[in-house]
Amino acid sequence: MIKGPMERREFLEKTALAAGGILLSAAGADALTQQENGKKMKVLLINGSPRPKGNTSVALAEVAAQLEKNGIDTETVWIGNKPVRGCIACGKCHSKPGACTFHDDVCNSISGKFAEVDALIVGSPVYYGQPNGALLAILQRAFYSNGKAIAGKPAAAVAVCRRGGATASFETLNMPFQMLNMPVVTSQYWNIVYGMTPGQAALDTEGMQTMRSLANNMAWLLQATGGKPAPGRGDDPAAPMNFIR
Repeated sequence: MIKGPMERREFLEKTALAAGGILLSAAGADALTQQENGKKMKVLLINGSPRPKGNTSVALAEVAAQLEKNGIDTETVWIGNKPVRGCIACGKCHSKPGACTFHDDVCNSISGKFAEVDALIVGSPVYYGQPNGALLAILQRAFYSNGKAIAGKPAAAVAVCRRGGATASFETLNMPFQMLNMPVVTSQYWNIVYGMTPGQAALDTEGMQTMRSLANNMAWLLQATGGKPAPGRGDDPAAPMNFIR
């Protein structure tokens, strides 16, 4: 039995993890010690459904509960059901980094949380084989205007559907993460939950298990890295080019 923080840290440093027998780093052990001292890492979950208590909320709540069991704090934000702006490619956010030029919807309030958290999980219902359009508009603007605040931090997507289109939506949600050097966290299956009427997703036992596995993997990655973002390009500068010259 592990009795105290230091004993637990020593145990974790010496215990092999399942993935290739890699040992948990000292940074990961330090992260767990910080959690025990009241300094927890935090995951931001975005509910991209217009329904605050729909099946997307059920799926994300399962993830959040399992993260909390792993000692990770969570905050879930709902995008709401009011109109949101799409990006108009004005480029004004470059002159004022960290905020979209439009302040009349939830975009900036959501992206303003990026710097405070250690990881991101985005959930969306499936509409015509795609994520909710309002959510995509928010994410595109948030990532473009304040992507540096979330770059390199672990991320995951969750798609919720009645029957079909979930894999296409899931892939779409994951695309921006890969452009921002964000390690994509997986489960034992694609992060998909099924349900039609509000609350029905809770009956998808495999989907709920998938959400818990996702949370366990997210907690493991945060603990193993101590919450340190991925380095991305590092000292290798970007070299953008166009195919037509």
